[in-house]
Amino acid sequence: MNARRAARELSLILFSQLTKKADKLDNEKIINLLLKTVRTMTSVARDELELTTSSLLEMQEYLDNLEIEHPANLKRPIDSENLPVPIPLTSDMNGRVNSLLNVAEKSFQAIEIAEMVILSQSNDVFEYIIKIIKNYKEHQDEIKDQIANCAIGWDISRLIKIDHDILNIAVTELLYVQDAPIKVVIDEAVELAKKYSTEDSSSFINGVLGQIVKTNALK
Repeated sequence: MNARRAARELSLILFSQLTKKADKLDNEKIINLLLKTVRTMTSVARDELELTTSSLLEMQEYLDNLEIEHPANLKRPIDSENLPVPIPLTSDMNGRVNSLLNVAEKSFQAIEIAEMVILSQSNDVFEYIIKIIKNYKEHQDEIKDQIANCAIGWDISRLIKIDHDILNIAVTELLYVQDAPIKVVIDEAVELAKKYSTEDSSSFINGVLGQIVKTNALK
């Protein structure tokens, strides 16, 4: 994960905590919100890793018991090593393997969170977050109008907040920050939607941002 991607994702998490009085935020309040966010993310990562460890230990215990309690090993002397035994029904093992895959996904998410926490301490990340939030505060009415005008055939009042926030960040970058390639801004907004919202949302966001680029003749 690079610094800009971390800044966008942290901004999205911060946006979820902003109220309609966002224009009253100063740098100190933004810092405090960011610290609160990082602490929450650290706690989530810790919980995910604990769950991962617990699930792996359960699998190990299951396999140990399967081997120990197999008739071939029950007949062996106590001080002898257990023989390898056949696995049970594939349906049972498939379920357990799927559980381990979920555990692996949680481990990956925990690592990703840890990486974001580390990057959040970078000046580049913090400065870009400040740039996004300050530009959004200054231009939020225009941003709202841009989204409404370019969301053709959609009632944006019915959008879920996470989709609003992703659009707000991307439009802020496209029109006012203008410090990243257009394609990168759109692609990463779509990825945020896939990660935090739905596949339908990602398609919608891609379409709206494409229309904003066209309407404003951005290059």
